[in-house]
Amino acid sequence: MTTAALATAAVSPVLAGSLKKTGAKARVRGVQLYTVRALMEKSVPATLKALAGIGYEQVEFAGYFGEKPAELRKILAGEGLSAPAAHLQLDQLRGDLQQHLDAAVEVGHDYVVLPWIGESERSEDSYKRLADDLNRWGEACRKAGLIMAYHNHEFEFSPAGDFVPYHHLLDHTDPALVSFELDLFWVRKAGYDPLVYFKQYPGRFPLWHVKDMDTEGNMVDVGAGIIDFPQILAAAGQSGYRYGFVEHDQPGDPLESVTASFSAAAGWG
Repeated sequence: MTTAALATAAVSPVLAGSLKKTGAKARVRGVQLYTVRALMEKSVPATLKALAGIGYEQVEFAGYFGEKPAELRKILAGEGLSAPAAHLQLDQLRGDLQQHLDAAVEVGHDYVVLPWIGESERSEDSYKRLADDLNRWGEACRKAGLIMAYHNHEFEFSPAGDFVPYHHLLDHTDPALVSFELDLFWVRKAGYDPLVYFKQYPGRFPLWHVKDMDTEGNMVDVGAGIIDFPQILAAAGQSGYRYGFVEHDQPGDPLESVTASFSAAAGWG
């Protein structure tokens, strides 16, 4: 499918996968801890307690803030939380990968996610190398009992001629080794429809970042914007959905933000 078609194609409400088979309804009960990073810097235990008190069931880490993996696992268990995923930076993946995978297993993650690449890593050749690296890291993750995933921003959708970086990563990574964490804000910001990707690449998107956008294209708390999340959730089975994490990159008040986002997501079922 061409870039233009991916941006504009209509999607029929066809559902597939485990959610359809079981009749289960997709739920968003997770939060990306980057939203509350200022609080995590002060106290990881207190922040996780506050999130559990709001009603969150899952968290996604973006750094451990000095806490040891074994201690994090105890804190999570004490609050009735799980941590299905964590972000690993590019230098961590290129460095002592096994050390980070061992830590991920000890905390209890299922996924490790590459969340960002710098501008120097965004040439066509660099993206082609990245696809190969993701496959290699994915194999290492599989051996450790984990799953490798890639998280998008807006820049991966910028075409250079016929080359669209995000499409290359999807087309040249092994679905058995590499999954994708689709950021619903950034894909919309880039002018694309997540439902089209679910149809074109079914099962590739088990993780979502649930972030909202206002009419001016700004990031806002979930429920305060214009993105139709219930419509997107209706196609969760086709996407391969397992976990959704609400997020706001620059919240005014982190706890108020995640509380408002939780309330909005709870209304979806």
